[in-house]
Amino acid sequence: MTTVANPVQLGVPGVREYRSSSRVARPAVPVLVDSFGRIARDLRVSITEKCSLRCTYCMPVQGLPEIPRDRLLTAAEIVRLVRIAVERLGVREVRFTGGEPLMRHDLEDMIAGCAEAAPGVPLSMTTNAIGLERRARALATAGLSRVNVSLDSLDRAHFAELTRRDRLPSVLSGIAAASQAGLAPVKINAVLMQETLTGAADLLAWCLTNGCHLRFIEEMPLDADHAWTRDRMVDAAMLLTVLGERFDLAEVGREDPSAPAEEWTVDGGPATVGIIAAVTRKFCADCDRTRLTAEGTVRACLFSDSEIDLRVALRRGASDEEVAQLWREAMWNKTPGHGIGSDGFESPNRTMGAIGG
Repeated sequence: MTTVANPVQLGVPGVREYRSSSRVARPAVPVLVDSFGRIARDLRVSITEKCSLRCTYCMPVQGLPEIPRDRLLTAAEIVRLVRIAVERLGVREVRFTGGEPLMRHDLEDMIAGCAEAAPGVPLSMTTNAIGLERRARALATAGLSRVNVSLDSLDRAHFAELTRRDRLPSVLSGIAAASQAGLAPVKINAVLMQETLTGAADLLAWCLTNGCHLRFIEEMPLDADHAWTRDRMVDAAMLLTVLGERFDLAEVGREDPSAPAEEWTVDGGPATVGIIAAVTRKFCADCDRTRLTAEGTVRACLFSDSEIDLRVALRRGASDEEVAQLWREAMWNKTPGHGIGSDGFESPNRTMGAIGG
C-alpha cells in the first residue's frame, strides 16, 4: 500500500492518493472484509473538526485548523455514504462523531436523512453534551437512538482545567435532557489519566445514581501536543485497584467480541462498569470498525494514516457501486493492529479530534 500526502498541519492532511499493493486478491464479497478476515460492520462518521471544548488529550489550545467548506462533507453526501454503507457493505450500526457533532447546525437534517436511508439501523452520537439540552428532543425525533457523552470529572474546577472551558453545568444538563428524550442508554466515556484517577469512584457512583453506563478509556497517543507516554499512562489494572476499594467488581468480559469495552458488574449487578483498554488489553483482532473523516476519507484504523478519498469520487459522479468498491479496497488493506508499544510505533498525523472517536 502506498500513500502520497500533502503537507500536514496539526493533524489535518490534504487529499491522499491511494494505490493498493496487497499481494493477496480480495475475495469477491460485498462486505468490508480485510485480509485478516475481520469484517467491518460499525461505521464511525466524523462530521466536523470544530469543538466547543479543548480537552488536553484531544485538541490543541487553539483548536484544529478549519476545514475549508468545500472540503467538508455535506449532509446530503453523508446520508448517501451511510446508505451505501448499509445497503452495499453490510454496515449495521452508525455513530456520528467529531470534533463535536453539535457544532453542525444541520445535524437534525442529517440524522433524519440517515434514518430514512437506513431504516432500522441504530444511529448514535458521541458528544460532549454542551447544548444538548436544547436539541436532545429534536434529535430523538429525527431518529437518533442514543448518545455517548464524554465526561472525565465531576469537579467543576478540574473539569475546566482538563477541557480548558468552564462548562460542566451545561454537560450535566445535556445528559439529563438526553435521558428525558429517550436517548438511552446514555453512556458516559471517561478518559483515564493520573489527574482523574482519584475521582473515578465518585464518577461511577454518580453514573449509578443517574442511570448512566460508565466506560473508562485508557488514554491513547492521539493528543495534539504529542505528550503521551506509556510510563505515565493510567491502565485498566490501576483503575480496577482504585474502584475495588469502594465497589465489589466481578469481571463479565465482552458479550460481543467486537465490543471495545470489557464489563465488570458493580456490587453484584445488574449495573456494570466498562473499561476500554485499547493499549494494555487491545482488541484489534476483533475490530469491526470503519471510519469516515469529516472530509470524506475512509480510515481503516484509528492509528493508520492511509486514507481513500470518497468525497472526490462522489463529486466526480461515481456510482454507488464505484464508491462501495473504493471503500472495500481501503478496508482490505487494514493493518493487523495499532502497534502501540512496539518498536518503531509512531502516532498518527491526525489527532483524535481530527479523526473522530
